[in-house]
Amino acid sequence: GLYQVVYGVSGVEAIDTGIKLARAVTGRPNIISAIGGYHGHTGLALATGDEKFKKPFEPLSPGFIQVPFNDVEAMRAAVDEHTAAVILETIPATLGIVVPHKDYFKEVLKLCHSHGALLIMDEVQTGFGRTGKLWGFEHFDVVPDIVVLGKGMSGGIYPITATVYKEDYAFFFKENPFIHISTFGGSEIGCFAAMAVLDMCDSTLLNNVNEMTDYFTKKLSMLSSQYPKASFTVRGLGLMMGLAFNDEMTALFMVKLLFDNGVYVV
Repeated sequence: GLYQVVYGVSGVEAIDTGIKLARAVTGRPNIISAIGGYHGHTGLALATGDEKFKKPFEPLSPGFIQVPFNDVEAMRAAVDEHTAAVILETIPATLGIVVPHKDYFKEVLKLCHSHGALLIMDEVQTGFGRTGKLWGFEHFDVVPDIVVLGKGMSGGIYPITATVYKEDYAFFFKENPFIHISTFGGSEIGCFAAMAVLDMCDSTLLNNVNEMTDYFTKKLSMLSSQYPKASFTVRGLGLMMGLAFNDEMTALFMVKLLFDNGVYVV
């Protein structure tokens, strides 16, 4: 199970910890991520990202490879004996809230393990009930080797994040206790906030997320059908939800219209 934890203060720090751990326990260099995904803007996390974000800061750490998201064959072609880990968001927000097919993560996990690599799931945005389950990966019936948590971990009031990993990989930090440290990681205030969030993430909260998901999906779908010239489709898991418009100009117009009426959208 996922019983070991290293705390941090930002999602990108927790991502870096996960990548460092994967490289350390496998002794391999390569990290595979998704084109268009997002894991952070500094350090090893930046190296997982798209070229436009990396180019101004080169040279970055080598050994990073990108493949299309939700494409098992592309992943199959990329994973080999040099792969330390595959890192993926459960629902990539920057790709437009893309929900992978139900067996995608199972296939990726199988590929990783058949080559001696690890699967890192980035739950910084999807964790703590946002998808209607406590962890987004639960929808896909997988247990990754490493999970990265952040954002909702403290309810947004204090910086605390976590890299959670299986007992099988605990030996590295136990044998090297000072090889990775975070000055403010796991601070008292952050831990109190995280404990309060976990206490609130019960069946009542998750049921409410699923009820609100049904409500918003129904109402938004009705709205789309009423205005065919500005129609859109609703996609996502739980309240990790997005609207896919037929054309870019309509989307930009809707963002402006909503903003003018006091509604903030991304």
